[in-house]
Amino acid sequence: QVHLVESGGGLVQAGGSLRLSCAASRDTFGTRAMAWFRQAPGKEREFVAAISWTTTTYSDSVKGRFTISRDNTLNTVYLQMNGLKPEDTAIYYCARSRSPARTIVALEYDSWGQGTQVTVSS
Repeated sequence: QVHLVESGGGLVQAGGSLRLSCAASRDTFGTRAMAWFRQAPGKEREFVAAISWTTTTYSDSVKGRFTISRDNTLNTVYLQMNGLKPEDTAIYYCARSRSPARTIVALEYDSWGQGTQVTVSS
């Protein structure tokens, strides 16, 4: 059973930066795509970014501001968030895909972390 643990959330002013980390309990990153999703209060969970072995995908709302990366030797995936906006406020979740292919569909991810809160003040 893969156990994903997110960290790095917090409170930041608009325009600031945060770096989220997601560590896995065992080595699965080599073959699976990984992704970040987020859920704001009263809203559906939405896709943020995904990474396969070499390629990335971003939602339009974060493209150019966020960067997803992975370190397979550390079993960790990162989300660097720059130029944060109040509308980025949400709980951010790390997820592992069922396959090596990256996808924006939440149902294609079979393991999820507990989430980390990101709050951006205006």
